[in-house]
Amino acid sequence: MRVGFVGWRGMVGSTLRARMTEQKDWVGLEASFFSTSSPGGPPPQTPGAARQPPPLLPADNLSALSRCEAIVTCQGSAWTRAAHPQLRAAGWKGAWIDAASALRMEPDSTIVLDPINRPLIDAALAAGKRDFVGGNCTVSLLLMGLGGLFRADLVRFLSTMTYQAASGAGAQKMVELVHQMHDLGKIGAKVAASSSALDVAEAVAARMHHSDHPTGSIGYPLAGNLLPWIDAPLEDGRSREEWKGQAESTRILGRTTPVPIDGLAVRVGSLRCHAQAVTIGLTRPADLDEIAQVIQSTSPWTHLVPNTPEATQRQLTPAAVTGTMTVAVGRLRRLHTAPDHIGLLTLGDQLLWGAAEPVRRMLRIWREHTGQ
Repeated sequence: MRVGFVGWRGMVGSTLRARMTEQKDWVGLEASFFSTSSPGGPPPQTPGAARQPPPLLPADNLSALSRCEAIVTCQGSAWTRAAHPQLRAAGWKGAWIDAASALRMEPDSTIVLDPINRPLIDAALAAGKRDFVGGNCTVSLLLMGLGGLFRADLVRFLSTMTYQAASGAGAQKMVELVHQMHDLGKIGAKVAASSSALDVAEAVAARMHHSDHPTGSIGYPLAGNLLPWIDAPLEDGRSREEWKGQAESTRILGRTTPVPIDGLAVRVGSLRCHAQAVTIGLTRPADLDEIAQVIQSTSPWTHLVPNTPEATQRQLTPAAVTGTMTVAVGRLRRLHTAPDHIGLLTLGDQLLWGAAEPVRRMLRIWREHTGQ
């Protein structure tokens, strides 16, 4: 199969290529790599591919793109909006597999998260649909953790308060967070040995607001801080990130009547992995043992962590989950706000199940569908 890759250098694209290598997905592919910045350069390695990729091709070369039977892009929405309509208007019939948000809510697109919605993907393939898009990272991680509850029709409403890592906003912001940490660490080291905790806190706070503190990419201090707004504002007071929770979940689950989902999206000083504190109103009485079993049945990658201090602090943290396929769910307990309310926390690596893995798996599904 001839497959074109665009946006393969960034964090999502690099994660995708690493996973394809681990899973031997290059075998049988004729891969071509497209570049917006360095056409003619050497391509990356594709172990086991049907042939060595040619030198990098220009990302605006529609003729070369149209020769691909599938295009996998992690380039971003701006490139999708420019290239996708031109290719379709020219009659290209290949599979468009995209990590960006531009096409997610289009009528002919299918948001892909196959451990949760494989029947919906199969129905789209049978109907001749050819645009497949990875979902929002927090939405995908939420459903990888709690999809079993939706499948069992146990969710009456869901409120999710997200704690999103810097890498969810891009590589530059992740790197800048490290620079901020280093900058604050230097101040802390100067005063820590001979000062009280309050003196250290005051010195660090002052440095966070200093004009030399590195905030050029993020815009604000994030190390030692949090930012209670992600994405563009909407007229009703939500951010677009918060709007995606219900809108995309409804499409992924293939529901005609949405489950009410809302909450706040917050950026925190974690490098990688998104966490979500979740309040769920149940549709019927259910004891915690039943709920635990339903959650654990969501997928082979869903891991329910016992609600103990030791287990949660070992297994329900970014340090434990980063770089793994595990979507951890923990702190499961009944809330005292109402008899039908439960609370829990989910955590997963947003570069894997939140971004690259659904796209990788969709390419494999497309190859199976076409017999290649």
